[in-house]
Amino acid sequence: MLKTRILTAAIILPLFLAALFLIQDIFWAALLLMLTLIGSREWSNLAKFSVKNTTLYMVLTTLIGGEMLFQLSEAVKIDPYTQIFQWVYTLSVIFWVVAVPFFLKQSYTIKNPVVLMLIGWLVLLPTCFALYQLRSISPLLLLGFMATIWVSDTAAYFSGRALGKRKLAVNISPGKTWEGVAGALVAVLIYALIWDYMIVEESLMTALVPLLLLMVVLGIIGDLFESLLKRQAGMKDSGNILPGHGGILDRIDALTSTLPLAILALLIFYSPSL
Repeated sequence: MLKTRILTAAIILPLFLAALFLIQDIFWAALLLMLTLIGSREWSNLAKFSVKNTTLYMVLTTLIGGEMLFQLSEAVKIDPYTQIFQWVYTLSVIFWVVAVPFFLKQSYTIKNPVVLMLIGWLVLLPTCFALYQLRSISPLLLLGFMATIWVSDTAAYFSGRALGKRKLAVNISPGKTWEGVAGALVAVLIYALIWDYMIVEESLMTALVPLLLLMVVLGIIGDLFESLLKRQAGMKDSGNILPGHGGILDRIDALTSTLPLAILALLIFYSPSL
C-alpha cells in the first residue's frame, strides 16, 4: 500500500508541477474543470444521490462551473487581483469556519439532496476558482500555499505517530491526535517564518504567519469533514482514481477549506488595486 502511494505521488507530482508552470491558462482551466467534475462525481457517491440526481448534479456542475470559470478567466486578464468572486470565497470561508464545526460537533447527517448539492458546490467551486486565480497571480504563490498543507499533513502524521495519545475526534477519524495538531502548527510556523523572511512586501509579511497557521486549523477541519461524510456513507475512500490515495476528494479535502481563505486574505490584505 505504501509503495503504491509513493509510486502514485511520484507520477502525479511532476505532472502537476508541469501543468502549474508550463501549460496555457485555457488548458489549466480545462484541467481544473475536469477535476471539479470528477470531484462532483465522488461527492454524489458520498451524498448517496440517485442516478438521476447524480447526472443532474454533474451536468449542472459542468455548466455552472464552466461559465463562472470563464468569467473569472476574462477578469484576471485585466487584473489578476480581481474581486469578481470575492463573495464566493467569503461564503466558502463562512461555511468552513461556522457551519462545518457545527456538523463535526453534532455529527450531523444531511439527507436533503438539494442541500447536499449546494454544499458540494460550496466545497468544490471556490477551490477551483482559487486554484485558477492564485495561479494567475503567481504559480509559486499557489505552490507555497499548497505546500503549507503538505507540510502540515506530514508533520501531523509523524508527530501523531511518535507522540500521539489524546484523540482529536475519535468518532470521526480515530488516527488524528492533538499531538499531531501541535506538530503541524509547529512545522508550519517554522515554514511560515522562513517564507516570511524571504518576502519583501511588508503588507504581505504581516499577514502571512497568522494566515498559514489558520490554514492548518481549517485544513484539519476540511479533512475531518470529509472523514465524517465517508463514515456516514460507509465508504473508506471517496473514489479510486488515484491508486493508494483514493479519490480526488481524498487528496484535496484540506485544500477545499484553505485555498479560498488564502485567496480571500490576499485580496483583502495585498491587492495592489487597493
